Amino acid sequence: MTTPARNTTLTSATPVGAPRLPGAPAPRVLPARPEPLALHASDSALIVVDMQNAYASIGGYVDSAGFDISGAQGTIANIARTIAAARAAGMLVVFLQNGWDAAYVEAGGPGSPNWHKSNALKTMRAKPELQGRFLAKGGWDYELIAEMKPQPGDIVVPKTRYSGFFNSTLDSTLRARGIRHLVFTGIATNVCVESTLRDAFHLEYFAVMLEDATHELGGAAIQKASVYNVETFFGWVSTVDDFVRAFAPAAAGQPAPGVALAA
Repeated sequence: MTTPARNTTLTSATPVGAPRLPGAPAPRVLPARPEPLALHASDSALIVVDMQNAYASIGGYVDSAGFDISGAQGTIANIARTIAAARAAGMLVVFLQNGWDAAYVEAGGPGSPNWHKSNALKTMRAKPELQGRFLAKGGWDYELIAEMKPQPGDIVVPKTRYSGFFNSTLDSTLRARGIRHLVFTGIATNVCVESTLRDAFHLEYFAVMLEDATHELGGAAIQKASVYNVETFFGWVSTVDDFVRAFAPAAAGQPAPGVALAA
């Protein structure tokens, strides 16, 4: 007689996540799509992607290049709430900061696709009076916005391409601290956020994107497409309210809600 195979299909109520270590406290459960995630603050990091004047301030590169940043202010407020909740719960906060040296050597020359596709570089070539203004280290455009200033214990990781994992210390920084879960916020949903999250998937991190703490470049349909990609192929999608509710008990020192994890 053939023994029926064990059904290992996850139901919508079954939290998923990195394996729980023996003796570890019960995790927090973050409501998410397509299923909830089980996380500990100690093995999770909040990733704040490129919240710089370039992407979120009037007069920055994105605004100057003609993209609509009118939705950035609401995103800033939601990311600030998320950062506050993560810090209170003892979760690592990592700021990614995109840009290049003042001479733009790190941006690559004509032999680099980045030289051809970066809208910051293209805008400066089209308007020579803007040369040196966008995303140059040490400049206003490169700086993190005032609402996102790192605090002691936070980490800032510079990057030179869309993905925060490319040619950076991000992966080693996270692995050295035992991080397995990443919570993504920032700008732009469909460019640097999604690029970094995709690489996180390939590097075996469990990644969740807070959809109302990200802002797209290209319109509402673009946001929906990125949300679909993350939810269906590369990770999970949740909201700021659910994140704050999930980790507020941890910040207050309350016991974690009980959860039965699949064996």
